[in-house]
Amino acid sequence: MVYFVGAGPGDAELITVKGQKLIQNADVIIYAGSLVNEELLLQKKKNCAVYNSAFMTLEEVIDTIQKAEENFSECCIVRLHTGDPSLYGAIREQMDELEKLKIKFEVVPGVSSFSAAAAALNVEYTLPAVSQTLIITRASGKTKVPESESIKSLAAHNCSLVLFLSASLCQKVQDELLLSGISPKTPASIVYKASWREQKIFSCTVETLSKTAQENGICKTALILVGDFLQHSDYEKSKLYDSDFSTEFRKA
Repeated sequence: MVYFVGAGPGDAELITVKGQKLIQNADVIIYAGSLVNEELLLQKKKNCAVYNSAFMTLEEVIDTIQKAEENFSECCIVRLHTGDPSLYGAIREQMDELEKLKIKFEVVPGVSSFSAAAAALNVEYTLPAVSQTLIITRASGKTKVPESESIKSLAAHNCSLVLFLSASLCQKVQDELLLSGISPKTPASIVYKASWREQKIFSCTVETLSKTAQENGICKTALILVGDFLQHSDYEKSKLYDSDFSTEFRKA
């Protein structure tokens, strides 16, 4: 059995209880070594075989899983991905190959770095009268983004925006944001290695985004957050706790 486990954003304590138990019981662990905190591997069994997928192709990953399935009875294989596997985790292609081989698998969700970034900044993405929508996207690079999903197109909605895998393209991101029509003074933040000990936060605006990244040597492993939610001012309070608003549990 293969478990696609979300390792969380970086802090080893931010893995789920289920994910932690699977690591502790795994016979084989294939982890994304470029991003997953290796402290998580300290919990593995002594005889657990460990592979770093940063040095492996898709075919090598699948071959390793297939051989483990053949060599172990009731084998527990953990495919350890950073954050939550469903976001830029490239798991669909792995699951498709496992289905062809009739190897069973299960996905165990994890805490995404976009959640860790918000926690680091003490912000809420969905503030009434500011933004009720969060868009998670990336700049078009080696992996192309459809034109209908360009940053220019999405930013025009003026909602909360988080960009993954775009730290090396900050000038391109800045240019597209400005072309969308949003104000150059719109707040932005760069969160480097959210939740890690090395975490760094750089606050700026859309018009100073590229300069901020360049001056601080940020070119990878960072999220870009854009939107008025970062100011956490001029918002309306939630109706949920409004004394004039009745709910299922409380009368106005």
